[in-house]
Amino acid sequence: MLTRIGGLLRQAESTDNPHEAEAFMEAAQRLATATSIDLAVARSHSASREKQTAPVQRVVKIGEPGKRGLKTYVHLFVAIAFANDVKCDVAASSTQVFAYGFESDIDTCEALYSSLLIQMVRASDAYIKSGAYKNETAVRTVTEVIGRRRYKRQETVVVAPVTARLNFQTAFAERIGKRLDSVKKEAEATAITEERPETGTALVLRNKEIELRDYYSTTSTARGTWRRQSANAGYSRGARSAGDRAGRAARLGGEAEISGARGQLER
Repeated sequence: MLTRIGGLLRQAESTDNPHEAEAFMEAAQRLATATSIDLAVARSHSASREKQTAPVQRVVKIGEPGKRGLKTYVHLFVAIAFANDVKCDVAASSTQVFAYGFESDIDTCEALYSSLLIQMVRASDAYIKSGAYKNETAVRTVTEVIGRRRYKRQETVVVAPVTARLNFQTAFAERIGKRLDSVKKEAEATAITEERPETGTALVLRNKEIELRDYYSTTSTARGTWRRQSANAGYSRGARSAGDRAGRAARLGGEAEISGARGQLER
C-alpha cells in the first residue's frame, strides 16, 4: 500500500495540470485512509499474528534551534497528522514533533509533509520575490509596560517580508489541513457505507481511536499547550489569501520512499 501511495505522490508532482494534481492528491489521501482502515480491521480479526500491531511514538525533526518560521512548519505537520489519525506533542522550541500513532499512519504523515513542506517554502519564496506584499499594511499587537501594568494595543505597520512569509505559510497549512480532513471523512464514510456485514468498520475505527487515545495518555509526558504563530507577528490579509490559494493548488510528491521521508527542509 505504501508503494502505491508513493506512486500517486510521484504522479501528482510530475503533472503540470492542477486538476490532475488535485485528483492524484485526493487519491493518495483516500488510499492512505483506506489503508489505515484495512490495517485496523486486520488488527481486530487476526488472532494468529506473531507480533501484535500497536501504536508507537516517533520523533520527527522539524528544524534547527533558532531558525525562524518553525511554527508554521509544525503547523503543517500537525494539520497533516490530524487527518491521518496521529496525535502530536510539540517541543517548546518547535524544533521537533513527537508523533503518536500506528506506523503506517506516521509513515503517511512524513511522506505528505516532506512533499508539502517543499511546496510551501517554494510558494512563499515566490510570493516574497514578487513583492506583492509591499503595498500592504498589517495590524500588529504591541505590548507596553506602564508601571506595573501591561497594556496591549494594535498598530498599523507596513508589511515586512517575515510577516508576509509567516502569514502565507500559516494559511497554506490551514488549507492543506482542511483538504486532507475532507478527503479523510469522505473515505471513512464510503468505507462504512460499502462495508461487508462481517467487517464492522465503524466499530473497528472506534476501537482504533480508543487504542491510540489510551496509548497517548499513558505515554505522553507533555505539559502545557503548544501555540501556533503569535498574533504579535502581524496579520497580512494579502499574504493569507495568497497562502490559501497556494494550499488549494498544492501537489503531493516525494522523492524518497515513504518510510524514509525527510522530516526537515535544508535551506
